Amino acid sequence: MNVSKITSSNFDTAVTYARRIVDGKVLANKDRFFACQRFLADLKRRDLDFRQDQFDFVIGLIEGTVHHIRGEDAKGRSLKGTPMYLTDWQKFICVNLFGFFRKGTDIRRFNEALIFLPRKQGKTSFSAALAEAKSILDRESGAVTYIVANSVKQTMESFGFLRDNVHVMQDDVKKLRIRDNNQEHSISIDFGDGTADIYAIANQEDKLDSLNCNCLILDELHSWKRAGAKKYTLMKNAMKAYRNKLLIGISTAGDIPNGFLANRIKTLQGVLNGTVKEKAYDSYFIFICKADQDTEGNIVNSKGEVAALNDPEVLQMCTPSIGTTVTLEELLDDADQAMSEPQLRTEFLNKTLNIFTNALSAYFEIEEFRASDQQYDWTLEQLAKLPILWYGGADLSKLHDLTAGALYGTYKDVDICITHAFFPRTAAVKKSDEDNIPLFGWEEDGWLTMSNTATVLPDDIVKWFIFMKQTGFKIKMVGFDKKFGREFFLKMKKAGFRIKDQPQFFYVKSEGFRRIEVKVKNKKFYYLHSDAFEYCVQNVRAIEKTDDMIQYEKVDGDGGVMRIDLFDAGVFSCCQMLDDMALGDIGAKWLNRGSE
Repeated sequence: MNVSKITSSNFDTAVTYARRIVDGKVLANKDRFFACQRFLADLKRRDLDFRQDQFDFVIGLIEGTVHHIRGEDAKGRSLKGTPMYLTDWQKFICVNLFGFFRKGTDIRRFNEALIFLPRKQGKTSFSAALAEAKSILDRESGAVTYIVANSVKQTMESFGFLRDNVHVMQDDVKKLRIRDNNQEHSISIDFGDGTADIYAIANQEDKLDSLNCNCLILDELHSWKRAGAKKYTLMKNAMKAYRNKLLIGISTAGDIPNGFLANRIKTLQGVLNGTVKEKAYDSYFIFICKADQDTEGNIVNSKGEVAALNDPEVLQMCTPSIGTTVTLEELLDDADQAMSEPQLRTEFLNKTLNIFTNALSAYFEIEEFRASDQQYDWTLEQLAKLPILWYGGADLSKLHDLTAGALYGTYKDVDICITHAFFPRTAAVKKSDEDNIPLFGWEEDGWLTMSNTATVLPDDIVKWFIFMKQTGFKIKMVGFDKKFGREFFLKMKKAGFRIKDQPQFFYVKSEGFRRIEVKVKNKKFYYLHSDAFEYCVQNVRAIEKTDDMIQYEKVDGDGGVMRIDLFDAGVFSCCQMLDDMALGDIGAKWLNRGSE
């Protein structure tokens, strides 16, 4: 690619921005460093074309016609009515999105993008301005853009910005129509040489089925649970009639650490750092601004050292608009408050450092589990060959819903928990949609078995234990609560398993819960990287009782939609192991009584 003939000052701004970050002259998080490195490398590729006309048009249109409708600058001066001058990082994004083309075509390279930013970066106004500019740029194709937000209120923020800005075009277009009522929020513009339609809608299933567009702006993706992948794919399919399409996800972090966006970010970070090499992601533009973390989830500075919330380096690294829309002093004040008041910490991590956290009521930090799990990589086949006695557990309380089995063992001081879920297929589609449980993903990954009946049959669970035994697992005993599983008990006995009643009393399960907690904190707990197990761990709420006892339940309580069944089965299994170990110690003392 020959960029020597590029004369655009906007291009110079983007290149300078990228080089200053790559050269370490501007503090930035690793993901932003890799994004800049990727841009500079892409400028040398021979399989792409690079043009300046479209990004110059977009940037010129925004800065020349779009104005702020509210807010103040870093010095406290009103921004209302003033031109929306783009920052260096915003120009960097525009140059990327509209500068690269497939070789020898008029098709832009990037058709998908993620812009992941902390709060106070002007993401709502920027995304709305991008929607307007792209619509006008692609008007000859009959541009249709949807801005999709989680709520009507949030939708109206973007639409209100656009509505106040398009009036300046009235003298330059053939026809301009604005609809702003309870049924519709839309802008339709006829330029004579093409049309542009922009719709702002709430993220509701019935409104998404029939979309047909060439641009989608998806606001606040952090609230989408893992089952949001289905909805995301539905929206991507809405753009198939266009070649120059663009889907932009723009968001801040939230409290669903295993949701759609959190999982997607992991993949996209791999694209940036080179560990994910699939060609499909070459058309994906990625701009991630968040605090860097080590493998244990600790916040780190530019040197990789564990840092406090109020470390100025950390705040500068993850805040691209620092000094423009927000000052370092403001961020430091927020950090000091978050350190002094624990109830502010989660919000600060989410919205300022842009880090996913558990829900406020969740007991465990999932990053601790992941940090422990990542220390080990035994396969199921390898575990079956190790000299381990395994102890089983089954949570049979709701056979019409998620049901779980587990095996628990220890090897060289590492506790290993193997879990498997069961669910009736007839209810799976509805349950995955309504409660956002990624059942079909778990089935595909091998963590779940679907039954072809209205309920999970005890036979399905028994078959799993038989399969594990046949694979080579030496299962000493299996625990269950007899009031939920007489049929299960009889079938397990018939299959030759030693089975033990284990009532679901919190004082009985506390020891297993604490054992898992301690092992996790010491990086001595392995669960085979199971997403299903992680999902359940994140939904555990626990209450400390007297004598170090603990009572746990779902974060949303009885009648809630969250699930903890796989974790519960793991606790069952752990309790069986601990009981047997205790009996073993007593037996050893009794056998050796004569030698004392």
